[in-house]
Amino acid sequence: MSANPVFGKENVSRRDFLKTSAAVSGGLLIAIALPGCGKKPAATGEASFIEPNAWLRIGSDNSITFFCDKSEMGQGVYTALPMLLAEELGASVAQIKVEFAPPGDQYINNLIGGQITGGSTSVRDGWEKLRKAGATARHLLVAAAAEEWGVDARGCKVADGVIVSPQYKKLTFGQVAGAAAKLPVPKDVPLKPADQFTVIGRSQRRKDTPSKVDGSAVYGIDVKLPGMLHATLAQPPTLGGGVKTFNDEKARAMPGVVAVVLTSSGVAVVADSWWRAKKARDALSIEWDAGPNAQLNDAKISQTLRKGAAGEGKVARSEGDVNAAIKSAARVVRADYELPLLAHATLEPQNCTADVRDDGVDIYVPTQVQQIAQATAAKAAGVDAAKVKVHTTFLGGGFGRRLEVDFIPAAVEASKAVKRPVKLVWTREDDMTHDAYRPPAFDQVTAAFDAKGNLTAWKLHLTGPSITARMFPAAVEKAIDPFAIEAATNYPYDVPNVHVDYQQQEIGINVGYWRSVSHALNCYVAESFMDELAFAQRKNPADFRKALLGKHPRFLKVLDLVTREARFGYPRRGHAHGLAVMEGYGTYMAQVAEIALIDGKVKVTRVYCAADCGQQINPDTVVAQIESSVLFGYSALMWGEINLQGGRVQQTNFHDYRVARMNDAPRVDVYVIDSTEAPGGIGEPATALVAPAVCNAIFSASGRRLRSLPLSRHRMA
Repeated sequence: MSANPVFGKENVSRRDFLKTSAAVSGGLLIAIALPGCGKKPAATGEASFIEPNAWLRIGSDNSITFFCDKSEMGQGVYTALPMLLAEELGASVAQIKVEFAPPGDQYINNLIGGQITGGSTSVRDGWEKLRKAGATARHLLVAAAAEEWGVDARGCKVADGVIVSPQYKKLTFGQVAGAAAKLPVPKDVPLKPADQFTVIGRSQRRKDTPSKVDGSAVYGIDVKLPGMLHATLAQPPTLGGGVKTFNDEKARAMPGVVAVVLTSSGVAVVADSWWRAKKARDALSIEWDAGPNAQLNDAKISQTLRKGAAGEGKVARSEGDVNAAIKSAARVVRADYELPLLAHATLEPQNCTADVRDDGVDIYVPTQVQQIAQATAAKAAGVDAAKVKVHTTFLGGGFGRRLEVDFIPAAVEASKAVKRPVKLVWTREDDMTHDAYRPPAFDQVTAAFDAKGNLTAWKLHLTGPSITARMFPAAVEKAIDPFAIEAATNYPYDVPNVHVDYQQQEIGINVGYWRSVSHALNCYVAESFMDELAFAQRKNPADFRKALLGKHPRFLKVLDLVTREARFGYPRRGHAHGLAVMEGYGTYMAQVAEIALIDGKVKVTRVYCAADCGQQINPDTVVAQIESSVLFGYSALMWGEINLQGGRVQQTNFHDYRVARMNDAPRVDVYVIDSTEAPGGIGEPATALVAPAVCNAIFSASGRRLRSLPLSRHRMA
């Protein structure tokens, strides 16, 4: 892994790994040090050490606790990460209790930096370090048991939390945990080869399912604290607006109202129930300052992007001489693509429960960024970050929305004002109209063919606002935003002249990371255009791609698999096929969409998806994630767009920001290639391929190219 483009990464050699153990409550606490985590090593000239981070605690009562540093938002980390630990530890997944880890540098995500759940990195980040933690613990436990028995540890076996001697004597982990904690920690315990896996690669029942079925799972919206009050928040109707003046006399007189608090993000009403707080909020008389976006609308955003596209972009990839190849070409093909703002539309609206006291602050929050949440709460409370405890709950949907922390300050400020715990919950309308939306884009792509029909040049000019420039500005001061050029710079086709550049063009409102981030934008452009090129040469779209993917066997495998299973090119009567391929997050994927045109409307009837995501951890979750991603991308393709008039978002709820219903949803067939390659990410990539696959099928059915989304803008008749 190269240096992280967002947060940076320390290079630490294997000999610099520090593995320590400590007796905790009569048990064993396993900690391992990892590259990029903790404090920088001291410059002593000796092998340096970094502050260790704890993943695993084994108690003398046989309890096994895993501290999960990733947020569970339905993607399955609550099960997959303990599976990595269990494989090497020698315990069953069922024996491992999961607790969400607190904020701390010891839990930094090595792939993207910070304590962050995102970028389809959870398994990839934990793949080696969690297995090492399990293997180290197993070594210590077996060594302690072998010492008690007076036998060679190499002859002992471990299964289901029990150590068995060559003479079939047995000791549980708990029985030897105290002794194990006193032993020297080995530097490098070997990990199992893939052919010895007994947990990894075998479907497991999800550990979070029972609590979600019986209602005992705690989401942010479920938090209850003694003496807790409830709050709602009146926010400026115009994005970027603010409060001029307000009159709260009527609201304060309403039943149950405790306080009305002017916060940094609006006016909060605190009451003894959420509904009473909401009714009182509706009674507020507020004069709003519309702010700088009072005249912002869809047309102005489009004009801004198109004007910005005339500028020179930062070069993300350049091979050969694209301009010369285009100038001398026998045929040149050009196209422009435009994509809209999109909302995250999480099922659980944004919320935070805050308890601000003289001795410290506790926040209970569904977040993907524990450290940033901690710092945000500390700033709002006016205390040092060390005084803030973050309690991560389950997330009722994340999709990148909960990388934002805009819903935290008002809860903290309200609690500080009333000196009691306060749970602040946004309405669905608050959430829909005050999101950090997926960026819009205006992209221009050009290709050239020589006289023999060979594709000689491919040029992509991307234009849009930068998410990273707002959230992590230091990362893009001297570098291109890596989350604006995904599925563009890794253009996989064998073309001698390739050029990709990115023109950052801000539009006046905040944009945010959305499931698959710029993969969904750029894959739509690249794969739609590749289909245009195939038809320009009168070639089968699959054969056209295969001829240019000879250097990429993993691409060819998924492409061959999906076209075979879908019988690509031979759809059912009245149907048409479309194809798209992409590599994202280390996963290679190909999709075929089957569509029908009925009364001028597109009906997506089936989506075939083949994936090579390397080593699968929990295969059942892999399939579920792909199905979920396809349906997420399908909703965006069909209906997804956020419209602005006078700086105000027009969509307010699911009646006008549609998501797929059961009767809308296509059948999704998933085919996963068995592999022992390092795991790739699986939570996001399938989302990106849906739009180009479906739009390519529409062309096959109608001869019409669609270069803007969503499909609800277009009628096929």
